[in-house]
Amino acid sequence: PPFLPQVCFIGRSNVGKSSLIRALFSLSPEVEVRVSKTPGHTKKMNFFKVGKYFTLVDMPGYGYRAPQDFVEMVEAYLQERHNLKRTFLLVDGVVGLQKTDHIAIEMLEEFGIPYVMVLTKIDRASRGVLLKNVLEIQEFVKEKTQGCFPQLFLVSSMEFSGIHLLRCFVAHVTGNLPTIEAS
Repeated sequence: PPFLPQVCFIGRSNVGKSSLIRALFSLSPEVEVRVSKTPGHTKKMNFFKVGKYFTLVDMPGYGYRAPQDFVEMVEAYLQERHNLKRTFLLVDGVVGLQKTDHIAIEMLEEFGIPYVMVLTKIDRASRGVLLKNVLEIQEFVKEKTQGCFPQLFLVSSMEFSGIHLLRCFVAHVTGNLPTIEAS
């Protein structure tokens, strides 16, 4: 339904988007995302109604093996969706921000879309590499972005680390988890 809040997940091909969505929504049987060994498997936007609460939008990956109509499809969606509450930009925790990620960030910034950066595959990164990437991304967000939520989310779909916190944040931004004042 067009009135339901929406969240979308976007990232480079092979960033682990399908695996993350599968882990995040493992308790929602209506969200059936296929995980492929081949990068760039998602070619169209997929919409999943999560209960009666919100709609999840799974975007195709950009960069390697992106669909030819990727830019037109994604730009049209981002500019016309008034019920889009947050875009989750997935960045590979092992390699950090890539050139194609910067292009996606520029697009989100240009359109004034509120977004959050999620570092995936943290189980595959050494502690030193992960720390370097986190610090670089935090500095980048602070210095060069307007619409990015200041908190990074670090997740591993394999080990389920960070999944619960990100799930709570999704519930919050869709209006399904009111914040409670500490007493």
